[in-house]
Order: sequence, then structure tokens, then C-alpha cells
Amino acid sequence: MLCTWVSHPEVTVDPTVRIQDWGLSPVGRARAAHIATLFPQPLRIVSSSERKALDTAGIIAGQWGSEFEVDEDLGEMDRSATGYLDPREFEPTVDAFFAEPHRSARGWERAIDAQSRVERAVRRIAAQTPERGIAFIAHGGVGALLLASLRREPISRALDQPAMGSSFAFDPQDWTALSSWEHVG
Repeated sequence: MLCTWVSHPEVTVDPTVRIQDWGLSPVGRARAAHIATLFPQPLRIVSSSERKALDTAGIIAGQWGSEFEVDEDLGEMDRSATGYLDPREFEPTVDAFFAEPHRSARGWERAIDAQSRVERAVRRIAAQTPERGIAFIAHGGVGALLLASLRREPISRALDQPAMGSSFAFDPQDWTALSSWEHVG
């Protein structure tokens, strides 16, 4: 079974809006439409419940003439303790999130907990349709955590996506990464 993890492309950052409610920017919407042309059409699309992922899944499913499902356990690491952080604060916090996976960085969900959550979700979803390919539309942070698990490597920021709108392929039955992150178009 071939599965693909796709991180949402560029978003409209608005410090006055909850991070989970940020949508795709015009550039991100155009990139999502392009992403849809690059992948074989799986029989199943499953999205995180965050708006940026829903926007991406909606665009891809619309181009494929298919539906998509939503699974809350595919959400990005919980950053609600801090909400929006400007890049000068955000980047060091992300570094700490990956560097100390057993500790909470500024009240964020611990990396080991986010990894366990997303791994359980992927295994559960894949077990429901073992004969079908699945496109998981979600986020880069938890994607990096999933990739670490698939590679049987320690959690590390070195496994983070190169940019928003990236993907990797994996086999959930063998629990093996089939590629590294690739920035999509």
C-alpha cells in the first residue's frame, strides 16, 4: 500500500486569528491546485481538521472529483498555550520542541505525544482500507514526527519539511518511509 503525507502549502498568517483557523493564502491555494496534478489519485483522502489542511484537501479532492474525510488526530502539534508567535520567538520554540521531545516547549504539546497521536491515527486509518492508497493532508511538524517513526530514528528538526507544501511517501503496512520530504512544485 502506498500512502502520501502532504503538508499544506502557504497560509495567510493573521495574529488575531487562532492558528487552527488560518486558511491558505492565494499562493497556497494555487500551489494546492498544482499539487493535485502531481499525484496519482488515491481512493481515499484524509485531512486534518485545521482549516489550512481542509482548504488543501478540498482543492485536491475537487480537482479529482472525489470526497475527503477529516480526522482530528492528524492535527499539528498543539500550540494553543502560546498562540501566534512572531518568527523571532517561533523558530527557537520549534527548535526546543524537536530537541527535547519529552518536554513541553512553552506549554506546547510534547513532541512524543504528538508523534504517538499521529502514528496511531495513520495506523488506524490505513488498517481500515489496507488495499487502498491514501493521501494524508496535514502539517509539516507532525509529518516530521511521523517520518522519524517510519525511519525508526530519533525525533529531530533535521526531519522537518523543507517548506510548506511538501510531501513524502510511505508504506504503513511495513511502517517504512519510501522517500524523504520533497517540496512540491
